[in-house]
Amino acid sequence: MATPDAPCALQPSRNNGRMADEQFTNALEAAREVELTVTGRKSGRESSRPVWFVREGDKLYLVPVTGSDSNWYKNVQSTPTIRVAADAAQLSATASPISDPAKVGQVLDMFRAKYGARDVEAYYPKQDAAVEVPLS
Repeated sequence: MATPDAPCALQPSRNNGRMADEQFTNALEAAREVELTVTGRKSGRESSRPVWFVREGDKLYLVPVTGSDSNWYKNVQSTPTIRVAADAAQLSATASPISDPAKVGQVLDMFRAKYGARDVEAYYPKQDAAVEVPLS
């Protein structure tokens, strides 16, 4: 099994901009991970990686493997515009970093329910940050 946010390049898409919400959310149903693309805070270059996610209503939640020390999390803090891809569907959105311990704990509980407590504890040693992505 791949680690939750190992480096990986996002394949170019013919669909620029925001996909139909229904197409993207349908793609999420079959996905175990999504491709996250952020803009480097120092380089200004796009960087992509697969990440685990959970969906609650019209929001997607991501957790950085090394918490607030993760480069992609720091990049989101600097430039919150991100792209998330599931299968061939993509969504551009403005992400919101989460550092409130109670909210991060809620997100991690959802991760434990989806991926299993043992894997979440193994892959996420620093559990102090999450990211919220609006789906609509």
